Amino acid sequence: MDRFSSTTLLPDAFSSTRDDLTEQLTIIWEQIKAPLIVPLLRIAVFVCLLMSILLFIERVYMGIVITLVKFFGRKPEKRYKWESLKDDIELGNSSYPMVLVQIPMFNEKEVYQLSIGAACGLSWPTDRIIVQVLDDSTDPIIKNLVSMECQRWASKGINIKYETRDNRNGYKAGALKEGLKHQYVKQCDYVAIFDADFQPEPDFLWRSIPFLVHNPELGLVQARWKFVNADECLMTRMQEMSLDYHFTVEQEVGSSTYAFFGFNGTAGVWRIAAIEEAGGWKDRTTVEDMDLAVRASLKGWKFLYLSALKVKNELPSTLKAYRYQQHRWSCGPANLFKKMFMEIIRNRKVSSWKKIHVIYSFFFVRKVVSHIVTFVFYCVVLPATVLVSEVEVPKWGAVYIPSIITLLNAVGTPRSLHLIIFWILFENVMSLHRTKATFIGLLEAGRVNEWIVTEKLGDFFKLKSAIKAFKKPRFRLGDRLHLLELATGAYLFFCGCYDIAFGKNHYFLYLFIQAFAFFIMGFGYVGTFVPNS
Repeated sequence: MDRFSSTTLLPDAFSSTRDDLTEQLTIIWEQIKAPLIVPLLRIAVFVCLLMSILLFIERVYMGIVITLVKFFGRKPEKRYKWESLKDDIELGNSSYPMVLVQIPMFNEKEVYQLSIGAACGLSWPTDRIIVQVLDDSTDPIIKNLVSMECQRWASKGINIKYETRDNRNGYKAGALKEGLKHQYVKQCDYVAIFDADFQPEPDFLWRSIPFLVHNPELGLVQARWKFVNADECLMTRMQEMSLDYHFTVEQEVGSSTYAFFGFNGTAGVWRIAAIEEAGGWKDRTTVEDMDLAVRASLKGWKFLYLSALKVKNELPSTLKAYRYQQHRWSCGPANLFKKMFMEIIRNRKVSSWKKIHVIYSFFFVRKVVSHIVTFVFYCVVLPATVLVSEVEVPKWGAVYIPSIITLLNAVGTPRSLHLIIFWILFENVMSLHRTKATFIGLLEAGRVNEWIVTEKLGDFFKLKSAIKAFKKPRFRLGDRLHLLELATGAYLFFCGCYDIAFGKNHYFLYLFIQAFAFFIMGFGYVGTFVPNS
């Protein structure tokens, strides 16, 4: 009887201890909630609402401008002088400007033939063009393959130069800078830059160079990207939606109103004099292209964006590659903003209006606010209001403004509007990494100068599905499990459960769906199916 009593009392003891712990935690929570948690959360809500309004105004403004641009037909040919270049009987081919084509690459086994072939296939007088392959490859086999490919094109009469370095100092910026130092470049007027996965059409130079020839104030002509693998999987479709807005709206508005936008690092033609006057390529951040564009703009050079001129390229088709790319694209601009803020303020060559545009619109709202508000507001603060009923978010801030911003962002890709819910969830998850990268850039911490070349597959992605059928999947903990996503997903799931049990905000459906998205990407399963077109 005594033995029976002792065993039955043990569970009661554990239960009593658990209840006491829960009660103590509840008391502590109630004691700190009113004086500390509630005021801090109200401040966070106010700041997030303010950032949402700034982003909303920016998106509406750009929507109005792009509508007016399309309505009044302000095509590049109407804003700048454009005449096709013609043969001169007396001067011959010397009447055409000398053009340098640079192709920076690093261990690009899958795409080196595509990029070199496309560059060598450009239609331009053969004695007025130099193709320069800047190979930083560390793999001797790939290096040899690229060298042989250059020799093959040289044997066909193409003026192609194969240049290598004994180091990777400055990464892409360092390679481009070294490339311009060669003696034969002195005779060139313009330089066209194409990353290793970009394939320009043969008439690319005929459509872009005349703008630079006839408009001496232009320093850059930027073409639009055309994605060859956008339909490969759901993840590439989501990327297409985000980038289409950038090219359809942001670049077009910048070109039409301020004659300034960020150089995309590829598929563009620079006036070499503009690069030199701006101080050349610098490797102080991971966005050397944006750095050069801002400095050239501050020297008074204008930029032109040609939306009708498209260059084929490839989107990252793995989550790992996309995460690395987004880290660089988010960290770099924030770091550059910090480094150039005072330089922009002190500049005397451009108008105050243009400086305000660069600081406020180009950098602060698009490169800082847009990332932070997406994650902090919708994935941290808004769910936290479920736990603290004393703090509420007005419906216009929680529903109306985000809905309008989302629709304005998605308008660039009409064919994918039926995927808008997936896009919202995907962007919210990726905002976690963009926000982290933004703070790393602003604080110059940790991985601020990390540069990992985005994996490219070239024509290989067409055979990817077939190859997967013969390849056993290998589970690698570091590659498949992403703890930040899983932790955020757990937080959202907890808030959703709390909302059902005790809350009154009725956000539980949003919280559960968003938590599911974080879990899916946390386990590395994004992009595993192809959506219907």
